Amino acid sequence: LLEKMADVSLKEAALIVGVVAACYWNSLFCGFVFDDVSAILDNKDLHPSTPLRNLFQNDFWGTPMSEERSHKSYRPLTVLTFRLNYLFSELNAVSYHFLNLVFHVVVCIVFLKVCKLFLDNRSSVVASLLFAVHPIHTEAVTGVVGRAELLSSIFFLAAFLSYTKSKGPDNTIVWTPIAVTVFLVAVATLCKEQGITVVGICCVYEVFIAQGYTLPALLDTAVQILRGKGSIPFSMLQTLLKLIVLMFSTLLLVVVRVQVIQSQLPVFTRFDNPAAVSPSPARQLTFNYLLPVNAWLLLNPSELCCDWTMGTIPLVESLLDIRNIATLTFFCFLGSLMVFSLRYPGDSSKTVLMALCLIVLPFIPASNLFFPVGFVVAERVLYVPSMGFCILVAHGWKKLSNKSVLRKISWVCLAAVLFTHALKTLHRNWDWESEYTLFMSALKVNKNNAKLWNNVGHALENEKNFERALQFFIQATQVQPDDIGAHMNVGRTYKNLNKTKEAEESYMIAKSLMPQIIPGKKYAARVAPNHLNVYINLANLIRANESRLEEADQLYRQAISMRPDFKQAYISRGELLLKMNKPLKAKEAYLRALELDRTNADLWYNLAIVYIELKDPTEALNNFNRALELNPTHKLALFNSALLMQESGDARLRPEAKQRLLHYVKEEPQDSNGYFNLGMLAMDDKKDTEAEAWMKKAIRLQPNFRSALFNLALLYSQTGKELMALPVLEDLLRYYPDHTKGLILKGDILMNQKKDIVGAKMCFEKILELDPNNVQGKHNLCVVYFEEKDLIKAEKCLVETLALAPHEEYIQRHLNIVRSKIASLGAMEQSSLPSDGTAATETKKNSFQNLKEAKSEKRTTQSTADNKEHSKNKKPTEKSSVDKETPKKSTKEIKDIEKKRVAALKRLEEIERILNGE
Repeated sequence: LLEKMADVSLKEAALIVGVVAACYWNSLFCGFVFDDVSAILDNKDLHPSTPLRNLFQNDFWGTPMSEERSHKSYRPLTVLTFRLNYLFSELNAVSYHFLNLVFHVVVCIVFLKVCKLFLDNRSSVVASLLFAVHPIHTEAVTGVVGRAELLSSIFFLAAFLSYTKSKGPDNTIVWTPIAVTVFLVAVATLCKEQGITVVGICCVYEVFIAQGYTLPALLDTAVQILRGKGSIPFSMLQTLLKLIVLMFSTLLLVVVRVQVIQSQLPVFTRFDNPAAVSPSPARQLTFNYLLPVNAWLLLNPSELCCDWTMGTIPLVESLLDIRNIATLTFFCFLGSLMVFSLRYPGDSSKTVLMALCLIVLPFIPASNLFFPVGFVVAERVLYVPSMGFCILVAHGWKKLSNKSVLRKISWVCLAAVLFTHALKTLHRNWDWESEYTLFMSALKVNKNNAKLWNNVGHALENEKNFERALQFFIQATQVQPDDIGAHMNVGRTYKNLNKTKEAEESYMIAKSLMPQIIPGKKYAARVAPNHLNVYINLANLIRANESRLEEADQLYRQAISMRPDFKQAYISRGELLLKMNKPLKAKEAYLRALELDRTNADLWYNLAIVYIELKDPTEALNNFNRALELNPTHKLALFNSALLMQESGDARLRPEAKQRLLHYVKEEPQDSNGYFNLGMLAMDDKKDTEAEAWMKKAIRLQPNFRSALFNLALLYSQTGKELMALPVLEDLLRYYPDHTKGLILKGDILMNQKKDIVGAKMCFEKILELDPNNVQGKHNLCVVYFEEKDLIKAEKCLVETLALAPHEEYIQRHLNIVRSKIASLGAMEQSSLPSDGTAATETKKNSFQNLKEAKSEKRTTQSTADNKEHSKNKKPTEKSSVDKETPKKSTKEIKDIEKKRVAALKRLEEIERILNGE
């Protein structure tokens, strides 16, 4: 490439670099907007953890080419540059914009080299400068996804420059440049599809520039040969050979490209390109009218818009439409230029011809003439065609400046054009600063595009400004009443504003706009796949009402019947079936979704939750592991698999559980649950100091963390720091006055450590207020009566306690002691039941045993599954906790468990259960 640019002087290159920097420096302050969100922020192909081969299996947006929802835009080399950006700076937008700016500089310099083939040095610099500052390029340069245009253009121009060296001395063929050209064409095509059109330019160059033919001369030669009056000249045979090689190579690339898209064109709707689904003659008239519209944008880039879809350009439905005059004028002007360039010999004709080729041929893939595309007008696709436009302008300027009368005027006009274009470009860059600024600038140009109103609404919605967002979404439904997505947006915003009734009404309107199923006709070909989310969102809304779960299930099944490969419908239905306590059917739904996408970590995670419901922890752990293989940073899989390992009681799994929890707190440093469960693991491993540190960290993050407060107090009491446990218990009972086990522990410490009988009595009486049948609280209150020397009351209390738990030996033994005390009161005046005596000791043991069972009180994190139009986010199944009662144990069982201290120290008060919600 450097060799090809050898005759571009350092001064010229520096001038171009300076001009581009002056025009685009402020693009470095822009973020990721519009299509950048899908191509960069939501594209997993950028992540180092994604295999490189995925870049060659997925489209530009990270969707597998085999999927019907894929846009079939195959640009793996462009995505590779995004991945390199991510490798060095992750999602720092500055690096992405800077690389785009560098690529634009390279394009301008290579374009200068191309210009010098057809223009003089001064005119070439003018063409290159005009190209560098043209405002139409802001979408390609300042929009990060425009890099596809920039990269493709570099290899496009390099391929052409290489081909210009294929003519040797005496008109011989030099095959090396042709081979390089074919390679560069392939590379350009892997950056963006239009790269392949350079072959057509090479063919025109070969025939009309390199060989010097004109159209009349070619026709004369053909007529002579057909009449048998002459043979094909050797030079023409050589030209034909070169063209055959080029065309064969192109055909091979086309075949490969068709194989890549699996012979399927992308699915677009009438909202993306209304003319594509219009009847004749409206379709033809509109598509032809779009050509002068694009030409006008090159000529007068004063009103630029990031989105020209939907109602931006009304259909041309009649021959009497006045806009047809613009179409006719455009074709007359284009035709006259083509006649001039093909009919007459000379440098001027050759320059005009190559300029026309650069304008017309690269634009053909986006012209809708051969196949529909997903837009009406797109400014970035004019990046290469504008090269031809700039050559034409520079050539015309040269003609004017050569005339002495017009020389000064031509220079003044040139300076004015370059200056105003540069200012417009600089100002236009600020529009790309954020999605809000971009779409608001577009609405100033065009208020008839519902998509723009929707996108401003999305920008406001992302800022949680739901009230203002709703205004824009409602306006979108007024501009385009049949826009399903707009009604879905209104419904979702009402839901965010907790206006459930209005949300359901909007979803029902959207649902009514969906086409009815036509037997034998493929549904996906008639509606955008994301519009099917109306069924998902409506079902997610109504399933919050327990009485409408079956109705929600019917909506999911309806979506699946329309698209059997609609993965999200299976996922959402699986969540609902779990809520309906149908885990086997939920398992079927998730397995069906996994058939469609085995690389989705969330699906493996959700299936693991199903196996937890099915009481199959081994299979649940296997599925958690599969989720983590696909996504090592899957937060919920890390957390819940660690819990599963912890709850298994297998000491061999504890180190791995700890590693996963450490990984989890690294990903979610503000989630107290991670630190709490690290503390629980440390308690299991008898690492008391470490457990204390983790519990304190959890409490710092969440001062009212019930389980952390209780277990920290329990830890202190078990390690001889009972007095340190008291302030922790005070905090616990301030937040949760009815925490029974906290009251038992506090009362036990007050009675046995502080000898505060009154305080202990208040704790135990509070327990019995909450639960009159609480054996532990009632027994401990009996001990208090004994300590108060009220033996009659103590006896009565123990009798009542024994009635509640007749099989508890220690209660009977304590009752016998009290009765013996009463019987021999005179003889045993000094006898007592001290806090460190048999009864108190056994009482304490018994009390502590129940407390230890409460040790593993846990809470799980939550996430939501939200189906949002124009959004790519999918999150795993929602979970919450429910209470699980602790069964009562005999004294013998308690002692056995006390010795082993494995399962006894763990009893979940809160376990995972699936909650389904949007």
